[in-house]
Amino acid sequence: MTTHPHAGEEARRIAEAGTVLRTRVGSGVHGTALAGQDDRDEVGLCLEPRRFATGAARVRTPTGRLVPFEQYEFHTAWERPRGLREPSGPGDLDVVVYGARKWARLALAGNPAVLLPLWVPGTEVVRVTEAGEELRRESWRFASRAAGRRFLGHLRAQRQALTGERRPGAARRARSASPTDHAPKPATHALRLGLQGLELLRTGRVTLPVPEPDLTELRAVRRGERSLAQVLARLDDLEADLERESRTADLPQDADRAWLDGWLHRSHEEFWARTDAA
Repeated sequence: MTTHPHAGEEARRIAEAGTVLRTRVGSGVHGTALAGQDDRDEVGLCLEPRRFATGAARVRTPTGRLVPFEQYEFHTAWERPRGLREPSGPGDLDVVVYGARKWARLALAGNPAVLLPLWVPGTEVVRVTEAGEELRRESWRFASRAAGRRFLGHLRAQRQALTGERRPGAARRARSASPTDHAPKPATHALRLGLQGLELLRTGRVTLPVPEPDLTELRAVRRGERSLAQVLARLDDLEADLERESRTADLPQDADRAWLDGWLHRSHEEFWARTDAA
């Protein structure tokens, strides 16, 4: 049985009942997926029942511990014999639904993974309510220089994974399965983060899938058709551009915290009014 603390049945029920936005994310949405090689990633956020948001209620984990509710997480790979140690593979489903308050903290910090559902095409939306639609309409409020710096930080983390500075064993294994001298997947992620971070700083939004001509280049990297030297040279340029734009972009320093606070209060009150009366 899965023992991940965010995978309990009570957490699942909270996420299902309160979801306001859930979308596909990952390589398929970015346009960089290779046929038959990718899993399906979904990210969402949910409103929390009153007793969790304003009280001290806890959810019970699969092992019986009581913990605060922050998110629900499930990966179909966990259903295989190795459980939590089983990595996701082609065709697997990976789902994370954040509690709205945790999502808000991450979004205000400019976390790329939680911001992307604001911009995915409508065809990639799995579930959305009126509150979720409002978030998507007001996505420009999350564009900030701070978000640009967070994209830069994620780019650098992927670059370290690519060069083996982080988890060198995993990097070696990925390279051994690649026709090139590096692991194409972190290389693609790093470049994509740089391109999307620049677009956010310059336009206040992110276009999905990645527009041409950048998409063709990313797909070539994903197929292993670019050397490590070529990838690192491009990353050098993107890092320099991101650093500059994060200082000079015509955007506020931070996301609109006051607006998001209002959305959280209003959306929770409306949700509680509906569910408390049910």
